[in-house]
Amino acid sequence: MNSAVDSIVIEIELTDLDADRSLLDWPGTSLVIFTGEGCASCRWARRELPKLKLPLDRLCWIDAGRNGGLVERYEVFHLPALFAVRDGRFFGTVQARLSLSELTTALERAWLRFEEELP
Repeated sequence: MNSAVDSIVIEIELTDLDADRSLLDWPGTSLVIFTGEGCASCRWARRELPKLKLPLDRLCWIDAGRNGGLVERYEVFHLPALFAVRDGRFFGTVQARLSLSELTTALERAWLRFEEELP
């Protein structure tokens, strides 16, 4: 399942068709990341985030240009957009610079929030 040889975590591409079921069923922690082709920060994130030793089980990539239903439901207004999911529960937006320390801190804060239903 790893899309990159040097990746630390599992990387998975999700779509409008499979995201809900997958995120509800998977145990452990996921960072859901909406990206777009023309977004320089998104290209950087796709290349660099898999190399970081983030406290996650998987990175879930969603192409915003091809998955409008998910973009609408998650209310994505900027890219990249990051969301925390653990054991099928939604813990909201992850707002942080794309560095190991800031993402780790933001994820730790996310897990302390009240869980919500997946959008």
